[in-house]
Amino acid sequence: MTVVGAGAISALGPTARHLWDGARQGQVGIRPVQALEMNGLDTKLGGEVTDPVEPSRGYRHPDGFRERAIELALVAAEEAMAALPAGLVDSERFGVVLGTCNAGLLSGREWLRAAGDGEVPDPELPLLVTPQALAESVGAAFRLRGPVLAVNTACASGANAIGLAADLLRAGRADAVLAGGSDAFSDICFAGFNALQSLSPAPATPYDAERQGLSLGEGSGMVVLVRADFAREHGLTGIADIAGYGLSADGFHSTAPQPEGRGAARAIESALRLSGITPEQIGYVNGHGTGTPKNDPAETNAIRLALGEDKAARTPVSSTKSMIGHMLGAAGAAEAIVTAKALAEQLAPPTAGYTTPDPDCPLDYIPGPARPLDTGAALSNNFAFGGANASLVLTRTADGHRPPQPETDRVVITGIGLLSPAGATAAEVWSAYTRGRCPVEWDDGLRRSRVDFDPDPYLTKRERRRMDRLAQFSIAATAKALADAGFEPGSAAAEALGVVFGTGTGPMEAMEKFTTPLLAEGPAAADPSVFPNTVYNQAAGQVAIHLGLRGPTTTLSVGHATGAAALAYSADLLADGHADALVCTVTDTLTDQVGRAYAAVGAASTREPGAAADGRFTLAEGSVAVVLERRSAAIARGATVLGEVLGHGMASDASRARLWDARGRGLERAMRTALDDAGLAPTGVDAVWLAAAGLRAADTAESRAVQRLFHPYGAPRLHAPKTVLGEPMGVGGALTLALALHQGRFGGRPVLLNSSSLGGSHVSLAVRCGAEESRTTTTSGEAR
Repeated sequence: MTVVGAGAISALGPTARHLWDGARQGQVGIRPVQALEMNGLDTKLGGEVTDPVEPSRGYRHPDGFRERAIELALVAAEEAMAALPAGLVDSERFGVVLGTCNAGLLSGREWLRAAGDGEVPDPELPLLVTPQALAESVGAAFRLRGPVLAVNTACASGANAIGLAADLLRAGRADAVLAGGSDAFSDICFAGFNALQSLSPAPATPYDAERQGLSLGEGSGMVVLVRADFAREHGLTGIADIAGYGLSADGFHSTAPQPEGRGAARAIESALRLSGITPEQIGYVNGHGTGTPKNDPAETNAIRLALGEDKAARTPVSSTKSMIGHMLGAAGAAEAIVTAKALAEQLAPPTAGYTTPDPDCPLDYIPGPARPLDTGAALSNNFAFGGANASLVLTRTADGHRPPQPETDRVVITGIGLLSPAGATAAEVWSAYTRGRCPVEWDDGLRRSRVDFDPDPYLTKRERRRMDRLAQFSIAATAKALADAGFEPGSAAAEALGVVFGTGTGPMEAMEKFTTPLLAEGPAAADPSVFPNTVYNQAAGQVAIHLGLRGPTTTLSVGHATGAAALAYSADLLADGHADALVCTVTDTLTDQVGRAYAAVGAASTREPGAAADGRFTLAEGSVAVVLERRSAAIARGATVLGEVLGHGMASDASRARLWDARGRGLERAMRTALDDAGLAPTGVDAVWLAAAGLRAADTAESRAVQRLFHPYGAPRLHAPKTVLGEPMGVGGALTLALALHQGRFGGRPVLLNSSSLGGSHVSLAVRCGAEESRTTTTSGEAR
């Protein structure tokens, strides 16, 4: 997949050219921070964007308030998109994958500040808080109506987003994808890293024996990716190619890396294997290089393990963070751009400030000036809180390297575990749905449905002492799913399992707990035991740590479409050989502020007359874990097959004027794409499990889409479980899958499962439920 456009805004300047020129010259952009109050912190420095952040394209926001993370992304995206002639790519075939660590943290901070001061927060603020809000704002700004997804593997998000974008292209799900990352400075983030004693008082000097910690940075890096054949056909000049990427979980600690680098090495090795590049072909490594005492030696060990001692010793490594600081969710994207430019210009940038070798970091970290290269392949590494690792392999476009075709396989479902207000098994939840009963309470004027959860069977009091409910729910549901699938936690088979985590609203319990004292008391109130829980992927890390799962890991947050999107990504990872098995766990929990935010945007039933949700929308919480496997692996271990993922489709309404298309055209495209991907005709569908949850405008749009799809055959059976069970936010798609598998456990024809975010992103899954049977035949006569 070829990078044909790149945009960046960083401490080195407002464009990708500034980023590259500064990096190759060893220019340090880490300076005293101007826009934040830095009193009470161990540092006064950061890689601050000091150029004006003024995107030419707009987005929805409250009057008098701007979300800097979105604006940084838009500035970088505008530069990247300028590489494509207008109208070259059909908007319905143009996707967005945005990585972020903190997402719209400034919007969430403003909401909590206003609430704490006794004000009425602006009702548009919640529409800017979540990662998907950033992705949808960027998609809407450019009217991109293909897949729109947000990736949230903390500091590995930018690299993970580019890898996922390459997957979408490779699978034919898009013709072009705008991908990258964005994060903005905040007092909350500085206070958190300060509480962890991670900040350096001087500009960070990664790998150096005298290093004192990391320097935070802000900004955005965005790239436009197309297939290599598309680039050649349209005369587009490639900067570099994304040959492959690898993901892994340390399963070790919530913040510290696995010291021997084994987890990170697995990500590098996977990236090399999938890209068809050998260690000997790697001529440069753009390192994670944060400058912390533990991270730099762990990464050094990982490079030595993955490349081999001799090759690692001969391969130059440098850290871009020594010049722009750690840009968190944007780091992987900005550093991928630097790596691409290094290949294109055959020049390895230095590690700024590196002067004193560290015996624990015995590699070539390019002190002094940039160094000429003679290589066609490079690595870019990014590792994150929770032990989430991502590694990209980039190759020189002119070399025409073609990664090997993956040995694809069908993807089957072999285990389910869930926690729901309506029950702890699919049978109990199905019974509640068919009886039309679900526990509902009026709390703070809102209809809510909460899980009655006892953590004792899954976690000791000591284990859960520093966990929020998001992590506790996730561990319990995952443990149940593993048992259902026949995996023993801690076994060799379980260790190879990957974790794809999804959450719609994320760690809001931890975010409120950490932020509220800061607003009143400043950095001294920062709790280092809570801060690691404020990242969206923290629950995935806890699942990996406590259940011993160390395969590929990633985290998505796609609003109410999260469950379906995470299942779709899981299926694609397995089909393409990233792992033989993984567990997809989707969790959301309710807090008072989450409920108030839903009410503020008119997406929750209240006691107020004329409520937007018509009094039928119940806000719920829960967790669903699904074990998926390559069919050959499942058969080899004698697993019971509960169903099969046949295909999926994604689409976006992409509009700044409204949250979703009233005619349901985006959802209709997602459903048609899912059918095409599965090789099915509408007449082959037994039932549609609707996204409908009681929000009239969205439900009506879906109804119109379903009617058009099945005209003139007549609609199949329709299920709308969320109108009874409540809307469990991002968990909905996974919950409907569990119900569909239970209802069709004795065999049946394929079904469609619909999910839609409140921002107009749609995912439809085609699933066969029940015991395995012979596959259908596509209209072209090819067996699927």
